[in-house]
Amino acid sequence: MIEIKPINHCDGVVAVPGSKSYTHRALIVSSLADGESSLINALRCEDTERTVEGLKKFGVEVHWENDGIRVPGKGGMFKATDEKIDVGNSGTSVRFLTALAALKTGITLLDGSERMRKRPIGELLSGLGDLGVNAYSQRGNDCPPVIVESQGLKGGTARIEGKESSQFLSGLLMVAPYGQREVYVEVAGSLASKPYVDITRDVMSAFGVEVRNQGYQSFFIKAGQRYLPREYRIEGDASSASYFFSAAAVCRGRVRVENLNPATIQGDIGFLGILERMGCRVTRGDDWIEVSGKQLRGINVDMNGMPDLVPTLAVTAAFARGKTVIQNIGHLRLKESDRIHALAVELSKMGVRVREREDGLEIEGGKPRGAEVETHNDHRMAMSFAIAGLAVSGVKIKGERCVDKSFPGFWEAFQRLY
Repeated sequence: MIEIKPINHCDGVVAVPGSKSYTHRALIVSSLADGESSLINALRCEDTERTVEGLKKFGVEVHWENDGIRVPGKGGMFKATDEKIDVGNSGTSVRFLTALAALKTGITLLDGSERMRKRPIGELLSGLGDLGVNAYSQRGNDCPPVIVESQGLKGGTARIEGKESSQFLSGLLMVAPYGQREVYVEVAGSLASKPYVDITRDVMSAFGVEVRNQGYQSFFIKAGQRYLPREYRIEGDASSASYFFSAAAVCRGRVRVENLNPATIQGDIGFLGILERMGCRVTRGDDWIEVSGKQLRGINVDMNGMPDLVPTLAVTAAFARGKTVIQNIGHLRLKESDRIHALAVELSKMGVRVREREDGLEIEGGKPRGAEVETHNDHRMAMSFAIAGLAVSGVKIKGERCVDKSFPGFWEAFQRLY
């Protein structure tokens, strides 16, 4: 457990690591290229380590280096073996590696933590089935452990529901070029977290494969396309930057975040617009963004496209004047924790009035007090509530090392705010 010391004056400069979303996708895509790629500024954390270990089971000898990763791609020709892959608590790893397993010959078993065994993957398995792959939940509950028995991806048309996670779609898109024929993916209903699909398409395009998108309802990948090996620089992580922007907001101070592209397509950069609506001032440079905090006011906001930033926003809203209503986030109940419930519980401990809705939160801002915060083994809970401790005394974070899942250097970067 770590106790956060309040800060008298917040005026800091912090550099964020490479994007987790871009790193995962670049690892999958470069492993499929025919030749060696170099991923510069790649993020090394628990989640990306799980993806790397999975790739090694497929015969891809990935090498971490000082400034990134070297990936000798196999051209889609993975070794034909039976493998067991432990994805730990990484939802991205289990989804992307399950899709990748469709391209090899053999049986792949993918399993993870107890929480992972409660996270849905049925839509991805169904989509792979539509494309000629026998992929199923070992326990028949549409959750891991997952078994993939494959002789390759035949292609055709896959139909999936989009409301639970965009990663099902991203997984299918990344492996689609290696199908025996063209692949169509049709999305039924609304698609959660659309910006992450944009990241997937951006990485695919950078490595030479194009995806035709028709209004996020259908996607077409022409057969015969191949990823090309290359040197690829991964931009800074907008999700990680959000905690430091929140620090400026709740402390009414100033924080500049470096190694961040102001023109990024990462959806979480939209948090800056939310902070502006709440009363902050935002300044953008070439590769940095600065937030200056003012008196905060509550707002109504749809966070479906920025689910990972709901904890950051919820903690920020606790210090605002008036009510903040966060809507359209039902899929957050399926994350590392049930984030809607976890946020309501932990904010209530701090004396914040919170109403938990099925797909959202209502938060009455005011003057939070210190409390012992349970992270629910959720990295984003730990980092968000750490920010509250900068503004009020007595905030203690239990299980603080869970930040290693996405941002191993978080506590060191956090110290730069003092």
